Amino acid sequence: MTAIKHFDFIVAAYAAAVIVVAALVAWVALDYRAQRRTLADLERRGISRRSGSTSAHNEMMTEAREDA
Repeated sequence: MTAIKHFDFIVAAYAAAVIVVAALVAWVALDYRAQRRTLADLERRGISRRSGSTSAHNEMMTEAREDA
């Protein structure tokens, strides 16, 4: 019987939770698209990611080993 008294609150709480989760999912999806666009623009202009340059990293590690 008490569950019926609080039914409106329960429905409102679940609705608020669904709205918050949907907003977070939309925010992440929009940010992902913006980051992909920015990355594509940088790569188109010839600016590459540092992690893509493994030869420079390997050369630095080889020099560090030789110095040790």
